[in-house]
Amino acid sequence: MVEIIIGVILILSFVGMIWYCVKGHNLMVGFFVIATLWMVLAMIGNAITPNPKMDGQNWLEVFGYVFQTGPEGYAKSILVNIFFGAFFGRVLMDTGIAATLIRKVVELGGDRPRITMALLCIVTMLIFTSMTGIGPVISIAVIVLPILQALGIPSGVALFSFMGSIMAGICANVTNFKQYQGIMGGIDARYLNDYDYTQYFPFACIMAGVALVTVLIVSNLSLRGKKSTRSWAAQAPAASKENAPWYSWISVILPVIIIVLIKVKEVDPETGKEATTTFPVILAFILAALYALLTTGNLFKGGFTEVCRRLAKEFADGSVDVAPMIGFLLTLSMFNNAAVYAAPYFEAIVGGAIPHNALLISVIFAVAVPLGFFRGPTNLVGSGTAVAALVLSVFEWPVAFMYPILATATIVPQHLDITQSWVAWGLGYSKVSSREYMKMSIPTGWIAGAILMFIAYFMYGGLVTA
Repeated sequence: MVEIIIGVILILSFVGMIWYCVKGHNLMVGFFVIATLWMVLAMIGNAITPNPKMDGQNWLEVFGYVFQTGPEGYAKSILVNIFFGAFFGRVLMDTGIAATLIRKVVELGGDRPRITMALLCIVTMLIFTSMTGIGPVISIAVIVLPILQALGIPSGVALFSFMGSIMAGICANVTNFKQYQGIMGGIDARYLNDYDYTQYFPFACIMAGVALVTVLIVSNLSLRGKKSTRSWAAQAPAASKENAPWYSWISVILPVIIIVLIKVKEVDPETGKEATTTFPVILAFILAALYALLTTGNLFKGGFTEVCRRLAKEFADGSVDVAPMIGFLLTLSMFNNAAVYAAPYFEAIVGGAIPHNALLISVIFAVAVPLGFFRGPTNLVGSGTAVAALVLSVFEWPVAFMYPILATATIVPQHLDITQSWVAWGLGYSKVSSREYMKMSIPTGWIAGAILMFIAYFMYGGLVTA
């Protein structure tokens, strides 16, 4: 009975957290408060009826697990990757490589709106397989959006296609992979120890392709019946820097190439199992950044002192780009650990309703994709960590199957959502109403997400054994 009562209170607080997220309140504060509330409720329950997740722990150890171990583990395994990913994004912007690629695409597409829009979306997707943060998004947006508008693309469609192509890039983004891996790893250590980007990469490529094709189809359908407002041929905006040389352009996807291609496979002589050592993510970002600086003539410009100053500035600016996200992620890690203690009480109420069948769980998540909008209950960077903790605790799902499921449920709706920082900025910048934008974003997120859930099932569902 105690489990039921506490479970009901937890569910009510969970609903309250969803409302809090939808209203756009500060997430860092919100997740700290709900982490504290859930930990206290779990401790009360444990004092009455032993909680198996708290077995052998005193109250200080519980405090330490939520408020100290969570952020420490997350910082050690994830945040350093985010900082260096943001540093690399700044290098791509400041060397002019990203802007050059966009200008070349506009020259290739000319004044053919649909072709140019498609090419710009493809390049934007490729750029954001490595870049992340609101700073890089804004820097690219102020180039791309005026071009699309000058071509006669309505502002709503221009904004949607641009944000949708970023979402497609994030599907294969190394930094974001590490972020979601850390969230799931806080619940189940197998996601950190037994899974890496090279294992995710095949699905990531398909995920990015499906997402981009869906965005382009919806964008083109949205153009039907809309009157063109173009009165001049689009021109790439004037740039303060010369075009970056063609051989520097590969920098955009170089971290992904390095991580996927450079690895060492070894067979354990005792167990006979094959183990793979992958290239360090941080070093991949550093090497790609140095290559970008070298090929654009910026690495040795101004002497050693100036080079050091430039590198320090790139890192500092990148850190500023992701600073708001860092505070949120640290309190989210507290929530992750508190959710572990709360999972038995959720399980007492809804645990029996969670299937152990791969096809059924894929169908459920496909139907539930829209719940990932507004940082809802399937969104790992929203209020979905508790759902993930429950799903992962009631059955030992294969990591290779469940990671794509949970990543899809998070990435696709989250990066089309009006609660995403750069989408909110874009709505104001383009003078587009949230209603107009959501008419395209929510159906697109649902369709692409549902397709990907079934692709995940066909690729990895066979690994699930009841």
